[in-house]
Amino acid sequence: MTDTDPESTKALTGHACIAAYLKTLDGSPGVYRMLDAQARVLYVGKARNLRARVSNYARPAGHTGRIARMISETCAMMFLTTKTETEALLLEQNLIKQLKPKYNVLLRDDKSFPNILVSKAHEFPQIKKHRGAKKEKGNYYGPFASAGAVNRTLNQLQKVFMLRDCSDAMFESRTRPCLQYQIKRCTAPCVGKISAEDYASSVADAERYLQGRSTEIQESLAAQMQTASEAMAFEQAAVLRDRIRALTQVQSAQGINPRGVREADVIALHLENGQACVQVFFIRANQNWGNKDYYPRVGAEIEAAEVLEAFIGQFYATKEPPRQLILSHSLENPDLMSEALAGKSGRKVEIRVPQRGEKAELIAGAVRNAKESLARKMSETATQAKLLRGVAEAFDLEAPPQRIEVYDNSHIQGTNAVGGMIVAGPDGFMKNSYRKFNIKGDDLTPGDDFGMMKEVLSRRFKRLLKEDPDRSKGLWPDLLLIDGGAGQVSAVDEIMQEWGVADIPMVGIAKGVDRDHGKEEFHRVGQRAFALRRNDPVLYFIQRLRDEAHRFAIGTHRAKRAKAVGATPLDDVPGVGATRKRALLAHFGSAKAVSRANLVDLKAVEGISDALAEVIYDFFHEGR
Repeated sequence: MTDTDPESTKALTGHACIAAYLKTLDGSPGVYRMLDAQARVLYVGKARNLRARVSNYARPAGHTGRIARMISETCAMMFLTTKTETEALLLEQNLIKQLKPKYNVLLRDDKSFPNILVSKAHEFPQIKKHRGAKKEKGNYYGPFASAGAVNRTLNQLQKVFMLRDCSDAMFESRTRPCLQYQIKRCTAPCVGKISAEDYASSVADAERYLQGRSTEIQESLAAQMQTASEAMAFEQAAVLRDRIRALTQVQSAQGINPRGVREADVIALHLENGQACVQVFFIRANQNWGNKDYYPRVGAEIEAAEVLEAFIGQFYATKEPPRQLILSHSLENPDLMSEALAGKSGRKVEIRVPQRGEKAELIAGAVRNAKESLARKMSETATQAKLLRGVAEAFDLEAPPQRIEVYDNSHIQGTNAVGGMIVAGPDGFMKNSYRKFNIKGDDLTPGDDFGMMKEVLSRRFKRLLKEDPDRSKGLWPDLLLIDGGAGQVSAVDEIMQEWGVADIPMVGIAKGVDRDHGKEEFHRVGQRAFALRRNDPVLYFIQRLRDEAHRFAIGTHRAKRAKAVGATPLDDVPGVGATRKRALLAHFGSAKAVSRANLVDLKAVEGISDALAEVIYDFFHEGR
């Protein structure tokens, strides 16, 4: 790969700057970057022939308004040559995700999707929701569009197949069946209510259901029920009858599932007034596993093919593509995209734009959803813009804030203390920007809210100054909202002065008289506290922001506390994993008893070698 930056272009801009690069380029495939006067990347593009593509930009006429503006801002270019155009496509999408150029189509919400995991690390497999890297041993089914879609499917699976959803630790600690068994959602393998063979059969049926083979399961269950009846095992027959009935109800509720599409992502685009919505429906095992809408950043005068191609390239950069993509519009380079996706997945990926039949009906439904979703989004954005103007007026800001950061702390008498930061802007809550802070200060007095807030803000400003020192990346807030009154505001102001960021507007929100919701007082440095009218929409908006920060901080605190409650000193012993931990607890009864055990007793535990017994003994007795 090569990088080209001729000295002669330094003083040129626009068409002249671009034209000066032509003599240095050949017909190789590759990626080009356009940069502005501050060396910020304006646009990243790919080309089968770099010289031919760049020569198009060098022409002074024939461009859309968006491209013409981009050309006029260009002061430099960078080039990377590749061996093939497919490599150029993959490199282009990687650079777009990394650099987020101003004039590219940008996919803003790109988090991972949840899957269903049938864990195989235990004799009685657990079925559960899983998000992230697929490191745990077991079979994964997905992706599902949302946690809600996974929860609905898990609920159906529990009704029909009665598999456990409890953790391994809870499974090992049970001495009698839990509520799930009482309401017929689990067969209680934890206390021996079902054999390993029968449970394994239920697991196999559940996996066949997730593979779309529900008819086979129903036929098998019917045969088993008939056999049980003939053997006069009427209780077993009744259980099988209930499972068949539950499965029938599930199937009847799935009339939207396509019969002729086994595995595909249905991707539909709607463009309107310079804004875009992309709907993605996930079809796996002939089942609709939900949909999700995206609002990529686009400009006016942009073609649908360009938007879809950019979306697909970025969307599958970190996800495995299915065997088929069903699209609402053709791509500029469908064969190239298909080849790139096939290279990622290791198998053929077909791209279709259907005109008739079931696939066309799927696309029509997805397009309708995209259109309706964009209309709602545009309405919400207009309302949000009005509220942000109201915030600017209420707090004497120079302009409506584009990024509001709200902070809150949560703890119980100083234990498991965490700080939470939520972010809101013109598009509402920006959940991918939320941050949690585990309070680390050893010198803090338990329950010192001022000290906690100082630590959180210090860490936040330190990171901002490192990642975006010139405030050009849009990471800095236009307004800070702090949950607290004059004392909190004063403490935060000290930190802002210390870090040299006191120019950021900061407001404290304190409950007013009798801590009544609706009588909040607002505190600013050097100014008297004031309140907004009880029926002011801006007040309701700020309350929602404060409540969201409180919810996020509380949730983070509870998760940390729950983790701490389940932790034992054994978690820190080298070489002691979940299986050996269970063996030690089963033998001694508690982690405390393990810590007091002598070496001979430790060596007597099943699964604990002599060497590991010495490690455990030394861990608890070192220095005594």
